[in-house]
Amino acid sequence: MIAKAYGAEDNARLKKVAQQTLLSLWILSILLQQFVFWEAEMLLLVFNPKASILKDAVRYLKILSFGFPFSATMLCVTGILQGKGNAKTPMLIALIMNITNICLSYTFIFGHFGFQPMGLVGAAMALVISQGVGAGCGLFVLFAREGVLQGTFKRSFFNLDFSELKIIFRIGIPTGLESIFWQLSSIVLSRVILSFGEVAFAAHQLGLQAEAISEMPALGFGVAATAFTGQSLGAMNKKLGKEYIWEIGKGAMLVISVGTTILIFFPHFAMRLLTDNQEVIQLGAIYLRLMGLVQIPQNLQRVFTGALKGAGYTRIPMVIAGIGLWGIRIPFALLLTKYFNLSIIAIWVVICVDQTFRFILSYILYKRKGIFI
Repeated sequence: MIAKAYGAEDNARLKKVAQQTLLSLWILSILLQQFVFWEAEMLLLVFNPKASILKDAVRYLKILSFGFPFSATMLCVTGILQGKGNAKTPMLIALIMNITNICLSYTFIFGHFGFQPMGLVGAAMALVISQGVGAGCGLFVLFAREGVLQGTFKRSFFNLDFSELKIIFRIGIPTGLESIFWQLSSIVLSRVILSFGEVAFAAHQLGLQAEAISEMPALGFGVAATAFTGQSLGAMNKKLGKEYIWEIGKGAMLVISVGTTILIFFPHFAMRLLTDNQEVIQLGAIYLRLMGLVQIPQNLQRVFTGALKGAGYTRIPMVIAGIGLWGIRIPFALLLTKYFNLSIIAIWVVICVDQTFRFILSYILYKRKGIFI
């Protein structure tokens, strides 16, 4: 919505969308914080943890819940700025937040500069404070001179416009549900992988981290597809939008090829950056090679779904994710491991099949919608 308003040069609309989204997210995040704070133990029981681990996890989650409004603010600020085509400022805010988190974690966890060692509690406190710093930086950018919301922070800012919120939520809720699909599938898959033991679980988790590092640059192309699609449609220039997606796709392919090369040909090197456990390295290398084979379809799918989101078709990416995760990944992972007693590698192969399927489906639906025709 921000991208379309920006493309149409409708500043009043842009301010309205930004203000209503930010205000509604504050309200929702506070409600969610209260729910998680008081029901933390119930939420964590899904992992069936040991009593000692549960006690620490509950304390950690309760502290983290106070950062929800800060996280919501940063998500909103990032969306507003990226919708305008400004990806540098969110990057700088994230950098400030992470540097703050590293410094405070070092101080609070281990006890330096006059502080007592706080361990896990210190880690949670450091994260919440750093999120607060990031949110503060984001709000400064929005409300400062030449900011999107300059001059709007007064009593009327806190008035909800339900007709506007209806439009925002109609577009936003499917994307939220898409994220929930991912989180729930991750929980189920984690429980299945934990049944293979600590080495398998560590290999999977560290493999995810190594894969994320290699593919991180490509994620920006999905964001670019959303922003430039929205801007082009807002400016009523479909030809420009089509050219944007073509160039974004080529750029994504170039960047993805680098990550693919690393994952397929140098998986052991990537794993050694994260651990020195040889069993974990050997098993994790198999995961990275398999994921390397689907890097291209996985990331091109993000470009197509990003374009669909930019055009306002947020339900389609939600449906694609739902079918892929809950129609392929989860049921077949459970089938192959629980009934056919195959190893964790079978789960990774299923993930590859899921990624390929979602790429094909996203391309078909992108073409069928004819956004730029």
